[in-house]
Amino acid sequence: MVNEFKTPPGTPPQSLKSTDRDMQHSPRRPTLSRRLRLIGVFCAVGGLMAGCMAPPQQTASSARAAPVTLDLPPMKLFDDRPAQPSRRSNASIARDFLDLSFALETGAQLDRFTRFEGPITLRVTGERIPASLNHDLGRLLARFETEAGIDITRVSPSEQASITIETVTHQELARRAPNTACIVVPNISGWEEFKRARRAELSWTQVETREKLSIFIPENVAPQEIRDCLHEELAQALGPLNDLYRLADTVFNDDNIHSVLTPFDMLVLRATYDPALRSGMRRADVAAALPGILDRIHPAGRGGASESVRPTPRLWGDAVLTAMDEGNLALRHRAAATAVAIAQDQGWTDARAGFSWFLLGRLAVASDRAEAHFALNEAYRLYSASPETRFHAAHVAMQLAALALSEGQNEEAYRFSSGAIDAARDAENAALLASLMLTEAEALSKLGRVSEAQSLRLDSLGWARYGFGSDEEVRARAAEITALAR
Repeated sequence: MVNEFKTPPGTPPQSLKSTDRDMQHSPRRPTLSRRLRLIGVFCAVGGLMAGCMAPPQQTASSARAAPVTLDLPPMKLFDDRPAQPSRRSNASIARDFLDLSFALETGAQLDRFTRFEGPITLRVTGERIPASLNHDLGRLLARFETEAGIDITRVSPSEQASITIETVTHQELARRAPNTACIVVPNISGWEEFKRARRAELSWTQVETREKLSIFIPENVAPQEIRDCLHEELAQALGPLNDLYRLADTVFNDDNIHSVLTPFDMLVLRATYDPALRSGMRRADVAAALPGILDRIHPAGRGGASESVRPTPRLWGDAVLTAMDEGNLALRHRAAATAVAIAQDQGWTDARAGFSWFLLGRLAVASDRAEAHFALNEAYRLYSASPETRFHAAHVAMQLAALALSEGQNEEAYRFSSGAIDAARDAENAALLASLMLTEAEALSKLGRVSEAQSLRLDSLGWARYGFGSDEEVRARAAEITALAR
């Protein structure tokens, strides 16, 4: 969730003492925001796969891109699932809790711990509130209560509330907060207040206790995009304000791999509202209290060590942000190569290394297929090495499947797409799930398994309606995947 810059491949890692916290920039974002879906779950080979970095928008051009006609089934929704425990050691959770809670995404350091004190209320306002928002918000509030022990009372739109969720058009949000999908802002109770407020009034560094804040979500995007915004922005409204690239099991990471809050996230929020903590505490005080808190709320994590983590050089963060931007493709490609070079210099084999290769592979498709294949396979290898990054591997599998389908490698396309479907479903990522299913269906058709392909294609469309939004967008996405196999 930040932005830009690049250095030539092979640049030495000058900032070995830099951390995730100090590689961030502040000029663009006085508030906290979720970036556009930069990892786009499907980007077709050629123009789309190389440059499709924004979430699907419902536009006339989308409809024109879809020459095929599909009868669409009803939208599909994910079922509620039992809460899963975190597998982390308490020592590692404590370390990451502090780094997440005492800095902003922008890099600014926070000298005090803040949270809501007392009852928390929430209202939803806006001229148009999508039905999916109410459904997904209800599920999320129930999870907060059962998994994090946080009771949030929803009140009517006319009542004052601790948290205001207001829907605005995507165009309005883009004018006020470019390159973001949604934002959370302190000290205000609605869009009109946000437009009138001075920058200093919206500073998280000045907050002593969280009393009121607003979350702004676009009304005219896909249901999944709205849900993802609810999860990330409400989590930051309640708890940590930072994101860390080194963390693979959380929404508090700018790679946007996780769509919904994870067991780690819920554990962090439960600790945030433990009675042993209070607003105004300094980092050292919170650090002293955390072992006892985590021992009590997460006994499974007792005794484990905090594995060492190598810091994230600022140069790497800058390169990644440029690669994820919407600017010149050649510049982004060079930035991704820089990220890979730095990851190799650092000796990383974690999610940061996988992400570097993933970006390079995606951006190389238009200019160098051999490089794209190599980079994506490296990302897939790194991500597949740990269960913690199976969702990440599913994103890479989609890209590899699309490449294979476009090159007539139908068995490979089938293998990659079918093998990632369970992970996409477990991640509750309908856009990725639908894309994988559509890709598998095309591969099956080419392999002569037409009946299976038709059944799978029909099944995918209900998920596509949730993941991509409008009927026109669903048809356009399906047409793009079909075009790969021609």
